[in-house]
Amino acid sequence: MDRKRVGILVFDDIEVLDFCGPFEVFSATRINEANRWQEESPFEVLLVAQKPGPCIASGGLAVLPHHTFQDCPRLDVLVVPGGRGTRREVENTVLLDWLRERGAETARLTSVCTGSMLLGFAGLLDGRRATIHRHSVDWMRDSFPAVQVEEGKRFVQDGHVYTSAGISTGIDMALGVVASYFGEDVARCTARHMEYAYPDSRP
Repeated sequence: MDRKRVGILVFDDIEVLDFCGPFEVFSATRINEANRWQEESPFEVLLVAQKPGPCIASGGLAVLPHHTFQDCPRLDVLVVPGGRGTRREVENTVLLDWLRERGAETARLTSVCTGSMLLGFAGLLDGRRATIHRHSVDWMRDSFPAVQVEEGKRFVQDGHVYTSAGISTGIDMALGVVASYFGEDVARCTARHMEYAYPDSRP
C-alpha cells in the first residue's frame, strides 16, 4: 500500500483535541472496513515539533513528537493545530519558515482553530477562503485583509488548503481529507467507527 504521510505540528500550549482529533481520524481510517483489524491505515501519522523532547499541551498533557523540523520526512498532508500557544508561535520565524517550505510541497495543507493564524502569518492563505474559531474571527480579518474569512462553517476547503473552525471541527476537516483521497464511503466508515456524526454539510 502506498501510504500517505501525515505530519501534525505540535508545540507548547497546543489545544489537545486540535491535534488528537485529526490524529484519530487518520490512524483509524481503513480502506476495507471488513478487515479493520487485519489492515493498517492508509495514512502514516507523525507528530512534528521544532525541537526534540515533550511538548506540554493544554491541561498539562505531555506529547512526545516523532520528528523535529530537521529530520521530518517529506509529507503528503500537514496539519497545523491551534491553541493558546499560537499567540507565541506567530512570532516564531523558524516555525513560520518551516511552514512556508512544507506548505509549498504538501498535497494537502490543513489547520485547526488558530492554527489558521500560523498559516496566515506564513503567507499561505492570501487570496483564499478560510475559517477559524469564532472567538478569533476579528483577529484573522484584521491580520489578513487578503483572506476571505468565512464564519459559521466547520471547515472550509479552498483548493488543497483546508481550514477548520476549532477543536472538534478538526475531525470534520480530517474526514474531508480522507474523502478527498479515498472517497466518501471510506470517510463515512471511519466516522462510524469513531461513533462520530459524519459532516453532511460540505464546505
